[in-house]
Amino acid sequence: ARIVVPERTREFRLQVDLVAEMAVFNPFDFFLEPEAERYPFIYEPRIAKELEPYLELEPAGPLLEQWIGTVERGPVPTVDFLVELNRRLHQDVAYIIRMEPGVQTCEETLSTGKGSCRDSAWLLAQILRRLGLAARFVSGYLIQLKPDVAALDGPSGTDKDFTDLHAWTEVYLPGAGWIGLDPTSGLLAGEGHIPLACAPHFSGAAPITGTADVGDVDFSFAMHIERIVETPRVTRPYAPEQWSAIDALGRAVDEQLAQGDVRLTMGGEPTFVSIDDVDSPEWNTAALGTHKRVLAARLIQRLRDRFAPGGLLHFGQGKWYPGESLPRWAFALFWRGDGQPLWRDARLIAQEDVAGSATLDDARAFTEALAESLGVAADRALPAYEDPVPYLTREQRLPENVDPFESKLEDPEERARLARVFERGLASPVGYVLPLQRWNAPHQTAWYSERWTNRRGRLFLVPGDSPIGFRLPLDSLPHVPSEQYPFFIPADPFAPRAPLPQVRPTPPPDVDQQRTVQRVSDAGTGRQQLVEQSGTAGAEGIVRTALAVEPRNGRLCVFLPPTETANDYVELISCVEDTAARIGQPVHVEGYTPPADERLNVIKVTPDPGVIEVNVHPARDWNELEAITTTLYEEARLSRLDAQKFMIDGRHTGTGGGNHVVVGGATPADSPFLRRPDLLRSLIGYWQNHPSLSFLFSGLFIGPTSQAPRVDEGRDEKLYELEIAFQQMPKLMPGSETSQLWLVDRLLRNL
Repeated sequence: ARIVVPERTREFRLQVDLVAEMAVFNPFDFFLEPEAERYPFIYEPRIAKELEPYLELEPAGPLLEQWIGTVERGPVPTVDFLVELNRRLHQDVAYIIRMEPGVQTCEETLSTGKGSCRDSAWLLAQILRRLGLAARFVSGYLIQLKPDVAALDGPSGTDKDFTDLHAWTEVYLPGAGWIGLDPTSGLLAGEGHIPLACAPHFSGAAPITGTADVGDVDFSFAMHIERIVETPRVTRPYAPEQWSAIDALGRAVDEQLAQGDVRLTMGGEPTFVSIDDVDSPEWNTAALGTHKRVLAARLIQRLRDRFAPGGLLHFGQGKWYPGESLPRWAFALFWRGDGQPLWRDARLIAQEDVAGSATLDDARAFTEALAESLGVAADRALPAYEDPVPYLTREQRLPENVDPFESKLEDPEERARLARVFERGLASPVGYVLPLQRWNAPHQTAWYSERWTNRRGRLFLVPGDSPIGFRLPLDSLPHVPSEQYPFFIPADPFAPRAPLPQVRPTPPPDVDQQRTVQRVSDAGTGRQQLVEQSGTAGAEGIVRTALAVEPRNGRLCVFLPPTETANDYVELISCVEDTAARIGQPVHVEGYTPPADERLNVIKVTPDPGVIEVNVHPARDWNELEAITTTLYEEARLSRLDAQKFMIDGRHTGTGGGNHVVVGGATPADSPFLRRPDLLRSLIGYWQNHPSLSFLFSGLFIGPTSQAPRVDEGRDEKLYELEIAFQQMPKLMPGSETSQLWLVDRLLRNL
């Protein structure tokens, strides 16, 4: 616009109003033409002719020539080259506020090592042109908003919303177009860079030019920024007034649920990705990866510090999906609801990211000490060996010019397994196994063991990579008729429960008074005889579960056997901690987890394709749910995990999983869905008959591959099976509850 002021005036005011959408975008969201993916490259003639004004050079002084002479010219990826160039200039030139008119020469900026944003922008433009890249000068606004959360490392940015005049540089890349580089910050231009003018020369980007009569000048300018609309985002999903309304509604719903004796609990399954590594397969598609386990261990440790300082960390196995060679790992945090500690000393928990020094001797000492603590004979512990037959056979099949320690097998897991076994030696034990089972009889409770024997004289493990507790050769132990086999029977979830044991178990009685048995083979008759040390053996004195201890990756791993009740598990884990304290060795607890018990809370951290999933413990009211959610997201962020990411097309999105609504009851007997099957049937039918709800709760996928609630989105037969289940549900009078809670579960558990 051209403005002429014919009369003299005492004031000339220019006011600019601008509305900008500050939507976060990925500054690296662009593709390059194949010929421009690596620097140096040459523009094709047609484009080069159009870019001539942006390749024009000014005379260069010695400092500029010297600076450019130190630039590594590749060949390197073009984006990496530009990022490093921009970062280096940011380090070499300190930012200053300079109110003098005009732009410094490149020599002035390099000689002083200081400059305003326009000085650095023009210097970068000249550097890029001398490196054969078209560049232009950009003038506009820089908007910086106060971050919702403080930065984990480095400066957190402005402490209030801020805007100012700014200048930066744009470089032309075939396929991507003009890409902004801000040497003042050393970053690529983002959503806060609002360009007003772009020109080959800085003089063409001045917002105002002109002439005026001579006179006294009192110059000033001011800028003001105001947020008009706030869009929901992960770090600030609601405005304060919105959250107040939601909070009030949550409390009102709590009152209605209490009045109706609903006894509802609610949990969730939010997911997170790495803040620092957004491109690796483990944070996009793969379930497992190098750093995912480390970050998950860091998160579960922080959750222990916040939710349960006296909690037990369990490092076990999780789900096993088709096509995966091994089950995935699963970390869990268990703690008692009565406030008593389940694991007292955090120093006795072996850390995932700290190299340990546990040895086989430590495993033997730990097993013997634990046996003494449990009151069973230490000589019942057996060394466990890798079975040499499969590995020697595998070695014989290797080509003669292949070393077993450096095998060229295509399967990386097979290579690692073979090298690990031969490096340790087939004659060396892997760990120690203590046959162990809980003895429960009227007025008597104790742990007892059995001396395991087999035809080969040693305990040879089933080949594999899992902990030795999962590889016990139970089929090689003496045969036990099915009517005498000590099958593991989980406790009835509706049975009354005794109080959990106190924090410290009572001192165990002498080993000689404990019930330990040995099964030996009678060579003459083939019958198996039962030999007892004392007392009378129940269930024929047979033990088919075991505790195992092995050193793995420098950590002492303790594999716990299954127990029928949480009380038994609590007592066993207390003895494990006491033993770890006695020998001064931190341990990794793995193997079986405690039986489901409402007196034990649990949080699980598991891997899923592209994310880490957290299964939080159920909340009984709105306040608890709010506290759990807030704490979890805060601790995840401090573990360098985030609940947002950019998709391949640059769209900003969440990580998924957080939309799950997990509802139930504190106990099976409290579950409103088991007590009122008519309510459950009504809810299922409502979802089935309103397909639009599937779209409301869907992400990128609908149909069989989604996690939508409709039954018929799986396989068609399910709909007919659901109809049969509905017909078999107990018929209730309005407002009444069923006593056949188990029937509702059996009818629907596979649907």
